[in-house]
Amino acid sequence: MGTHPAVPARGLEPALALLALLGLYAFGWLAVAPNRLVSGTSLGAAAALGWGVHAIAVLILGAVALRRWRPGLAPALPVMLLVLAAALALGLTGDAARHQLQELAPAARAMLGFGFWLGIAALLVLLAEVLRGASIWLRVLAPLLLLGIAALAGWLGLLDRLSLVVEYQARAETLHAALLRHLALAGAALGIVLAFGIPLGWWAFRSPRAEAALAAVLNAVQIVPALALFGALIPLLSALLRAVPALRGLGVEAIGTAPTLIGTAAYAGLPLWRGILAGLAAAPREVVGVAEAMGMDEARVTRAVRLPLGLPVFLAALRVAAVQCIGLVALGGLIGAGGLGALVLEGMAQFATDLILLGALPIVALALLADGALRLLEGRLAPWRR
Repeated sequence: MGTHPAVPARGLEPALALLALLGLYAFGWLAVAPNRLVSGTSLGAAAALGWGVHAIAVLILGAVALRRWRPGLAPALPVMLLVLAAALALGLTGDAARHQLQELAPAARAMLGFGFWLGIAALLVLLAEVLRGASIWLRVLAPLLLLGIAALAGWLGLLDRLSLVVEYQARAETLHAALLRHLALAGAALGIVLAFGIPLGWWAFRSPRAEAALAAVLNAVQIVPALALFGALIPLLSALLRAVPALRGLGVEAIGTAPTLIGTAAYAGLPLWRGILAGLAAAPREVVGVAEAMGMDEARVTRAVRLPLGLPVFLAALRVAAVQCIGLVALGGLIGAGGLGALVLEGMAQFATDLILLGALPIVALALLADGALRLLEGRLAPWRR
């Protein structure tokens, strides 16, 4: 549970630092507009943040320089420099929005520009790269510290004049309901995938003929565009409900939840099924042979040998399936299922960029959280890391 050996800077880290600097110096950081539907006048980070833009750049370059020229240094200091850079960028951007809007009408908005998103995204990916060589505690502490700083800035009202925050404040209740709905849909779809993927994976492992047939079906699903599949399920479910009206009593409808869950589960089925199949086959034949020579039957061999050795593979497949479910249920907003996808669709209909982001950013965050949590669990349980 101690620290990991220090890892020298990778080639990706200077490139990410360069992207962050491009966001700071080459593109618009804020756009000031008379209302939420107009693109507005673009301001670079130097004009919006003043001296702070150079302080952020120095912190980023300092972190990368320490990683490159002091490879034996523990990653805690570069991590803290990057966290400070992100916190400074967020706080100064909120203050810049307040300053730019103080003499404008209440409907005026300060919208985050491409430079902000490029710079912050590159900075966060750079932080993630540095954390790959850090201890488990630092990998947990740094994101929590960054989230805590952002939450504190929001609580103190430092970000209140940013257009995205204004949109959130106006739709907080709707957003929270959509988030819960999205989580429920993604969880239900993942549950369906597990309920079918586990027995089908076992069947394919035991029968090469079943493996070939299932692979053909699941691969065929991947060829169909997701939106087309979701749309095609509506008339198919309508025909099924006409043939079996009793399904309506169980809550099955032709639009909304049912086609969203079925379509999402169909797409996420392939990576999970493949992972289960690969995990069951991960145990070396020699180990399985020794277990059988000891008198173990197939069920006991599976419990004692195949499942423990295949666990990292199972978790990797579960991670991919979970991320796919979180992303794909957003399409349910197009067919009446609700969730965060409905907010994205509403924003697109109104040409409101911040409303689109209000729905899209939580989807990205949920996917990253699910991927990170399962990847961390996968790494901790991998036999070669024990």
